[in-house]
Amino acid sequence: MTAEQALRPSPSDSGDTLPGIFSRPYAAATLTFATVMFLTGFAALAVVPTLPTAAEDLDGVSLFPLVAGSFVAASLLGGVLGGHWADRAGARRPLALGMILSVVTLLVSASSVSIWQLVIGRFVDGLAAGMVAVSVTTAIGQSYPEYLRPRMLAMMSASWIIPSLVGPPVAGVVAEVWSWRTVFYGLAVLTALPAIALVAVLRRAPEGDETQAPPAEERASRPPLVVAGMLSLGAALGQYGVSGWDARHLLFVVAGVVLLVVFAPRLLPQGTWRSARGLPTAVLLRGLTSGTYFTVEALVPLMLITERRVAAVTVGVAFTASAVLWAVASWAQGKLLQDVARHRLVTVGALIMAASVAFAVVGSFSGVSPVLAMVAMPLAAVGMGMLDPCVTVLSLSHSAQDRLGHTTSAMQTNMNLGQVVVLAFATAVLNAGLAAGTSRLGGYAITFSLLLVPTLLVAVLAVRARKDVPGPG
Repeated sequence: MTAEQALRPSPSDSGDTLPGIFSRPYAAATLTFATVMFLTGFAALAVVPTLPTAAEDLDGVSLFPLVAGSFVAASLLGGVLGGHWADRAGARRPLALGMILSVVTLLVSASSVSIWQLVIGRFVDGLAAGMVAVSVTTAIGQSYPEYLRPRMLAMMSASWIIPSLVGPPVAGVVAEVWSWRTVFYGLAVLTALPAIALVAVLRRAPEGDETQAPPAEERASRPPLVVAGMLSLGAALGQYGVSGWDARHLLFVVAGVVLLVVFAPRLLPQGTWRSARGLPTAVLLRGLTSGTYFTVEALVPLMLITERRVAAVTVGVAFTASAVLWAVASWAQGKLLQDVARHRLVTVGALIMAASVAFAVVGSFSGVSPVLAMVAMPLAAVGMGMLDPCVTVLSLSHSAQDRLGHTTSAMQTNMNLGQVVVLAFATAVLNAGLAAGTSRLGGYAITFSLLLVPTLLVAVLAVRARKDVPGPG
């Protein structure tokens, strides 16, 4: 028997229908968290398409990898800070600060007079995003019973549907008619009032709410900020290093790798990289899956636009379809498949992602329709939408109540590490193939083929993340 089957109450246990996420005890929290994710998704999806234009306007195209990478690097630090803070004082404070920082970073970026100011703005944005993501997940673990967590996580994914449909095209029109700065300023205005309202709601939390701080004797230790800071620095150095291939950039790559190898294990559960049973495997799965998906989402559009000459608008449709299908798959796992063991759904999701990678490989050949490669994006989103909430539920089931923040920050840390490491490795393989004389499409085919390794590894290791409970007697 799995943990989720054992811990999920049934109506027969009490003789009454179980409350849902919109029932009276949970409605306020559900609407609050959904609003947070809606605002976060809208800002993220509207800002990203304008960054290349901003970098060009600020004469910093060569540093664009650092603009993009600083967000991921700061998310590492934000996730650790938010998670440990949530364990010590409850999830409200880091969530409120994260929302305030989200407004501040939009203003910093909008007023950029140099590429370095834009880098700072993106760094603060990553810090805020890391805190918000971990705080929301922690608050869900603290506020909802086991049987409602999959549905609530599905709701978080669904909150990105409208931003994914509206954000990028609206931002593109605004940037073209006015400027990229107007996009940032406009988002700051739209986010400011809801953020203030959210802070007010969080301050008026009712007594006895489980998102309040645990007793002092149960609180986790202070966040290892120095370790998190060094890890963020390593990620940033690595991202900057892959922007060029001379000796100087190679030194940055080496320095980044050394920092990641030395400091990453200190923020992850012991045994993560050797897939020890339980929480370590769940954390490992998050890194492998997010890294693979992030790389597919980055390199497939690049190949389609630059090599297969597919229109950017058409690729944008694939992005929108991916966001919608992610939400649909997430809803399905939380509603239609709620009685299926979580680790089995992780396996299914990983196999779907493996199929998406196969489509990307086939679509890399010049004699094949590029539509096959474009299918890889929404298909990968289906796999992630199914497995990602399940990985989160499994991780929470392995965590003590007063360690939920620590657990979610570890998940966030390895998610960001996976994105940095897998994308950097894939980029290195692609460039190495080109240097060896391989055609550009051939280089992409080889690179995508290697992504089959982490997806199949997840399918095999998922069973090690399940939580069994002893049977009767």
